[in-house]
Amino acid sequence: MSRVFIDGAVGTTGLEIRDRLAGRAGLELVTLPEAQRKDAAARRDALNAADIVILCLPDDAAREAVALIENPAVRIVDASSAHRVAEGWTYGFPELEPRRAREIAAATRISNPGCYPTGFLALIRPLVRAGLLPAATPVSVNAVSGYSGGGKAMIADFESGAADTAFRAYGLTLAHKHVPEMQTHAGLDHAPIFMPAVARTYRGMLVEIALHLHALPGTVTVAAVREAIADSYRGCPLIHVETAPRDALTIEQCAGTDRLDLFVFANEAAGQVRLVAALDNLGKGAAGAAVQSVNLLAGLPETEGLRL
Repeated sequence: MSRVFIDGAVGTTGLEIRDRLAGRAGLELVTLPEAQRKDAAARRDALNAADIVILCLPDDAAREAVALIENPAVRIVDASSAHRVAEGWTYGFPELEPRRAREIAAATRISNPGCYPTGFLALIRPLVRAGLLPAATPVSVNAVSGYSGGGKAMIADFESGAADTAFRAYGLTLAHKHVPEMQTHAGLDHAPIFMPAVARTYRGMLVEIALHLHALPGTVTVAAVREAIADSYRGCPLIHVETAPRDALTIEQCAGTDRLDLFVFANEAAGQVRLVAALDNLGKGAAGAAVQSVNLLAGLPETEGLRL
């Protein structure tokens, strides 16, 4: 039996994680009474008494929580962006590299991937690893998320009508905090240009990358791109590489699931490829990924409690 404490359990991601863990065999959820939730001593005790701690906190608060943990047996899954490129932390994307699931299962410090980077990395990393996309290639990524990805403040804006728009582009300084994570874990020499946006829908996400195959060295074919991506995720229950023709995709393609769907659309004659990842920003992009890591840490089936 693994005792699990969610620090920040009343936030959007924390509630989603708790829902996936509640009542499961092999796990015991440790909770603090409302009166003790912000009590420093009670929180420190809970952090150090758990087998697994999940941090659903802003970045600075997550760093502070890690500093409070003195028990070396406590294993941490940090859902913030505080440790995604930090030394000594294992990146919690089990499918991204061939041995990553085993590394997560043995780790004590795991950083949950960001929602946008999950889609980006799932598409780009197989191509870099296969040598089809040189690390020095300039890459741009366009993405749109449901407004729940912005947390309580953005949810309130959209649901109160204060955000009187259907689509909002942001990250216009080209310095979004997800960019170092994208570059590092993709193995790119240069930071990608990241163009995020939020849409008037609660949950769901599309992440897109356009490639000019004729601009890549050698002869890179559409078939080779499709094969590299499909081979990387063969047998992965949460990642589906879709091959059926489509005329359109909606942002809600994977909403309400912990699944990640990948698509390779192409114009063979023009040598152009449009790579698309669909996921739920609160599922595989947040809570689902954290629970997947908890399952690995606890020696439970990787997909237990997840929504396929």
